[in-house]
Amino acid sequence: MVQYSIFSTNYKSSKGRVFCEKDDPNRTCFMRDRDRIIHSSAFRRLKYKTQVFVHHEEDYFRTRLSHSLEVSQLSRSISKVFNINDDLTESISLSHDLGHTPFGHAGEEVLNNKMKGRGGFNHNYQALKILTVLEKKYLDFDGLNLTFETLDGILKHNGPVTSVLPSYIQSFINFFGGEKKSQGSFEAQIAAICDDIAYNNNDIDDGLYAGLFEIEELNELEIIKDALKKINLKKSKEYRRIKYELIRKLINIMVDDLIRNTKQNIQNFKIKNCYQILELDKPLVIFGDEMRNKEKNLKVFLRNKMYNHPKVKTMNFKAKKIVSDLFDLYIDEPYLLPIGWRNFKNENEKYVNVSDYISGMTDNYAINIHKKYFDLYSH
Repeated sequence: MVQYSIFSTNYKSSKGRVFCEKDDPNRTCFMRDRDRIIHSSAFRRLKYKTQVFVHHEEDYFRTRLSHSLEVSQLSRSISKVFNINDDLTESISLSHDLGHTPFGHAGEEVLNNKMKGRGGFNHNYQALKILTVLEKKYLDFDGLNLTFETLDGILKHNGPVTSVLPSYIQSFINFFGGEKKSQGSFEAQIAAICDDIAYNNNDIDDGLYAGLFEIEELNELEIIKDALKKINLKKSKEYRRIKYELIRKLINIMVDDLIRNTKQNIQNFKIKNCYQILELDKPLVIFGDEMRNKEKNLKVFLRNKMYNHPKVKTMNFKAKKIVSDLFDLYIDEPYLLPIGWRNFKNENEKYVNVSDYISGMTDNYAINIHKKYFDLYSH
């Protein structure tokens, strides 16, 4: 097996799984986690779940699946720079979006409102519910029985956790003696920030392709100016090629800054092993101050020009209507749920079942089911 650096999470020191299993002689525990995630039903459904544009708008636009693969590619590359456990990084990257509803954040907003007073809805927590409860592929346990380190990395996708957690999360933390307020591992932090890098650049690409804004508008941003300076615009006047060059340069600029600043942080914080990373009062893997400001301005631009664009807003309005209608329908008429989802003992369990069922739908499935029940001319 690979000899990792002193900053790496050692697979030999894993806290293990809730349900004991024999070691695989050919794969580390984190390799097995990755393989189980890829073969899960929830992972396959990401192919038809929205990133920003509803997937059937056109097949060019990103889906949750293509986004997750791009996050995984970036995080593995950066992990190799620091010689840390890229199998663990990949497991966290591939599974971080499993809990997303159909239609992305629009669908999540509806489910969260519908579940007020009943625990709400959080896509990050839902990913952990899928991995520990909802996937049912094994004879001996529910979920995928992943290692603590993978589950902890997903939980801390946005950093240390201070809020009260659902029982299905708190139970595995208690089982392993985990600490929700500590930092995520080196691998988890890389996966988290690669999500931002991929998300920002994917949305620039998709936004340009959809005609929501032009490169000239983007050029108002400092980070875009930095990238365009690295492109020889005299070589081609073909807009599409220039756009692709721009995205590549932007990713390179962000990744280079991240690696440089993280190496500096390792020196500044005098990091000697992977455990010290967990004990820091701030993340180790972050952009430098200047890049953080540039990225912040980029996010503001995307919010104004893309997420609040009338075309996207219109799609979101329709998406919210679909999710809301389906939720109310299943609450009022639970016999319409598939057989496996009709088992509930009380009103609260009914709400949870409906929320879990709808959150697992793909965009396409939700659209078709909505037509079936709400379109008078549908058969």
